[in-house]
Amino acid sequence: MKLFLNKFTWWLFAFLSIVIGLYPILYFIFGHQFGILNSKAPEQLNSLFWNGNFYSHIVFGGIALAIGWIQFNQKFRDKNRKLHKRIGMVYVTAAFISSLSGIYVATYTAGGMIASWGFMALGITWLTTSLMGWKTAKTKNFDAHEDWMIFSYAACFAAVTLRIYLPILENIYGEFITAYRIVAWLCWVPNMLIAFWLVRKRKNVV
Repeated sequence: MKLFLNKFTWWLFAFLSIVIGLYPILYFIFGHQFGILNSKAPEQLNSLFWNGNFYSHIVFGGIALAIGWIQFNQKFRDKNRKLHKRIGMVYVTAAFISSLSGIYVATYTAGGMIASWGFMALGITWLTTSLMGWKTAKTKNFDAHEDWMIFSYAACFAAVTLRIYLPILENIYGEFITAYRIVAWLCWVPNMLIAFWLVRKRKNVV
């Protein structure tokens, strides 16, 4: 039973990462009438700089989310060291671009300063943990590298948890703005706590 639950959890994790990683495609299909773009002011939608940052954030964030989960499969890592390194470089590059553009986009987010601070803190956290993951890999401190990448992907996985929590919160509060202010923090802070638990658990096993 435990083995079944572990496998189910792993494949659910992979499925959600891939599906939400591909989610940005919908913005290219439906344009400004889709998702969060519905709530944006015309001056933002007409700004090349804002659009460049927004689409950089969702596209590169989607890439990072869709490929990052593969790196946590130990059998894959052991058998494909070179591929693991290449995927890792793509992930870190995508995380770097998406987090920086996300920090900028967060200054214009709905929900005021509470939501902005939440998403900016997420962007800074994702950027910092990803850079530390890259740095520890370069110095061949692979134990610390794995720890940092667990934290990095926990921040990246906020794209998934946001889409789980937001409709629940909207149903609870009956409107979008309050739900969005809460989810700006709820989508990633619990993820980081789970990452901390996983890192501690991994060290105890080792």
